[in-house]
Amino acid sequence: MGYKAIYPAETIEAHRAFIGRRRAARPSEEYRTPTEEEWDAFLAHFEKRKVSIGTCGRAFLSPCVHEHACVRCPLLRPDPAQRGRLEEIRDNLVARIAEAEAEREGWLGEVEGLRGSLAGAEDKLAQMDRRASGRTAIDLGMPRIAPAGNGFAGTITG
Repeated sequence: MGYKAIYPAETIEAHRAFIGRRRAARPSEEYRTPTEEEWDAFLAHFEKRKVSIGTCGRAFLSPCVHEHACVRCPLLRPDPAQRGRLEEIRDNLVARIAEAEAEREGWLGEVEGLRGSLAGAEDKLAQMDRRASGRTAIDLGMPRIAPAGNGFAGTITG
């Protein structure tokens, strides 16, 4: 009964019919078995996604639009094991920005690019921190049953 209330058969049947119509409208070549070359290219894509400080999340067969300036790329998923390397990159960028600003002659474009990379490195470090802090357990305590007579007999409260 509860399952019917959550997943009515009519909705499921309508969705399956929709999927069937979509598949019938697509060319049958899309449902063929891939060739060995296609499969090898697909598997190789995942090896190419591994970069020095993490894994690139770009789509299959899509080029890297950032020309491998991964620290700036929002698709980079930094590897926590590479935190030290990423901190070195950040510190190096800070030093290069200070040097470029001290020179003042013809380095304005360079400073802007370095600041973009620095913002990316700091963002990747913040991503690592967020992921690390999200893995901690939170004690919610034991639920207790509210006394009868409150209008909600047997209500569980936290």
